[in-house]
Amino acid sequence: MAQIQVTIDSEQLKDLFSSDEGMRRLLETVLNQSLEAEVADAIGAERYERTDERQSYRNGYRTRRLTTRVGTLVLRVPQTRDGSFSTELFRRYQRSEQALVLALMEMVLQGVSTRKVTKVTEELCGTGFSKSTVSRLCQELDLRVEAWRKRPLDGQCYPFVIVDALGIKVRRQEAVRSTSVLIALGVSEEGKREVLGLSLGDSESESTWSTFFRSLKERGLSGVDMIVSDDHLGLVKAAERYFQGAMWQRCQTHLMRNVLASTPTSQRGAMVEQLRRLFRSETKQEARGVLAELVTRFEGKAEAALEILENAFEAATQVLVLPELYRRKLRTTNMCERLNEEVRRRERVIRIFPNDDSATRLIGALLAEQHETWLGGRRYLDMEPYWQWKQASAAETDMIRSAA
Repeated sequence: MAQIQVTIDSEQLKDLFSSDEGMRRLLETVLNQSLEAEVADAIGAERYERTDERQSYRNGYRTRRLTTRVGTLVLRVPQTRDGSFSTELFRRYQRSEQALVLALMEMVLQGVSTRKVTKVTEELCGTGFSKSTVSRLCQELDLRVEAWRKRPLDGQCYPFVIVDALGIKVRRQEAVRSTSVLIALGVSEEGKREVLGLSLGDSESESTWSTFFRSLKERGLSGVDMIVSDDHLGLVKAAERYFQGAMWQRCQTHLMRNVLASTPTSQRGAMVEQLRRLFRSETKQEARGVLAELVTRFEGKAEAALEILENAFEAATQVLVLPELYRRKLRTTNMCERLNEEVRRRERVIRIFPNDDSATRLIGALLAEQHETWLGGRRYLDMEPYWQWKQASAAETDMIRSAA
């Protein structure tokens, strides 16, 4: 692939980083040179280069504007004679950027923004946006996000599903209301990570989770063997209803936090050490032995913590039935947690979403972008050992039934 080189002397660099205008010009320069490298890679030749590998010839430029958080960039998109060159830069970059800008604009238009957000919006977009302009801009992005959210899932199965929720603030009926964003991730039969869906709800009740799970099933989600999550209110019951036969793995990180919160300060260091031993066990039998030792050691010293741990033990060690290859990545909801942090980073700028559509638009655009990145990347898990384990487990079950 062609290399990108940006030459800037020290005085220019100082000037560029001294203001938003400088950052805008720097980003504009880098992206224009990135486009040059991309077209050179596509046609197999640099400008004026003679080579047998050349696929086409350049044919000037067209101007394209890209809205970012440091201002509007004017980019020169190379064209080829046969029209074969196409770049993904705008489609992927502007989707999430546009979502953020639109959410900010809507806050101003509906009169719910703080002074700081108003200032940020004016810096990004100016003050000349009418409601009809915002509505027109929203429509295209909404259609894309909605098409992604409702895409069919019946092309393959998803043995592992990781679900989590995060809280945001949304304005409804002239009041600011706490809202849950339910997110489901999956590992496909090919071992690729995917964002399966998201949904907004008033709470994390069984009814809310049931509605979310039902929508995933209606879109074709199948083959679920394990669900990984925290002990959310209503989630487990909803999962048992819609994914009968699937194992539930309780997130070990969240459980450790729950146990330590109920452990006296003087005992927490020792408790952490024992919990790590427990979660590093190779088999269920070994884990039960560690639990017995732990109960003996902390009996009378951390009774509340022991009660939480004993009640959660089976759910927290379900992952031990899987081949060792899968245990570390499926024992917690860390995959979801890292994604939630990216959502939070943008959500903090908004603070209060003006409506449900605005929240779905921004979060949906970010998740769709991550989904595309995962699909285009390498496999998250090698699934061959899993299918071998499944086959062996099924054969063992058949033998037990035959003997009975």
